[in-house]
Amino acid sequence: MPYLQIDGRRLFYQIHGQGEPLILMHHGFASCAMWDHLIPALNQAGFQVLAYDRRGYGQSDPGEDFAAFYVADEFREHMVADLVGLLDSLGWDKIHFLGHCEGGITAIDFAAALPERVTSLVVSSVQTWSMVDMFTFNREKFPKSFAELDPKLREKFQKWHGERAEELYEMGRTKGGAYGVGFFNLRPKLPLVKCPSLVIYPDRSALFDVEQGVALYRGLPCGELAVMPACGHNTYEYQPGEYLRLFLDFHQRQRERAYLPRPRGGSQGPDPTQATCAT
Repeated sequence: MPYLQIDGRRLFYQIHGQGEPLILMHHGFASCAMWDHLIPALNQAGFQVLAYDRRGYGQSDPGEDFAAFYVADEFREHMVADLVGLLDSLGWDKIHFLGHCEGGITAIDFAAALPERVTSLVVSSVQTWSMVDMFTFNREKFPKSFAELDPKLREKFQKWHGERAEELYEMGRTKGGAYGVGFFNLRPKLPLVKCPSLVIYPDRSALFDVEQGVALYRGLPCGELAVMPACGHNTYEYQPGEYLRLFLDFHQRQRERAYLPRPRGGSQGPDPTQATCAT
């Protein structure tokens, strides 16, 4: 099993294929195994894929303090630090990102903190801000306990996390993680993301309204937006073919420099014609 020791904890990772370096960021209930069905196509498209389990998820060590860490204000900062340590250990410098929901938060945080290391960013189903505190939000959106879930869903969690499946699910549905426990607001970070970016958003997410995706797109200086019709929150799972097409079309536009600036002014957010986008 490939592991690296980062900040005193083992992180599990996998590298597949050859080509441009691409990092896959799993969401707050999953492990890197959620990407297994897409990795062969990404390899075929010319990407060398790094998929890893963030601290405490899947096969990566949680550490004795994970319960406290999960609700700490430093959660996001340390997730970025773990990723920096992983990349530096592997000798990966400038990278592409593909992240879903909470994984997209870590990708955005990384791109905002270290813009010189990010070539492009694709995120899906990421929350931009919250109307209520996240403790209340999670309790309303995830009313069922682990024991009450559909057996197939429990089986999926157990595949991802083994004997820690119930513990991680209960933590995820009640508190903490990348979205925190209070009111969440990603918008101040967005102007710091300088690379070409694509926001993929479903129009039927049970968690976040599509307006969240529009706000995320408008806040990114070099952003594009793709709305997936008749699609639920887990875009990569519900419509994997369309998800992959959107990702690959975005990258083809970057190679051809064939993307257009957004209109100026009004509620459109930062003016991308005045931004310096990393390529």
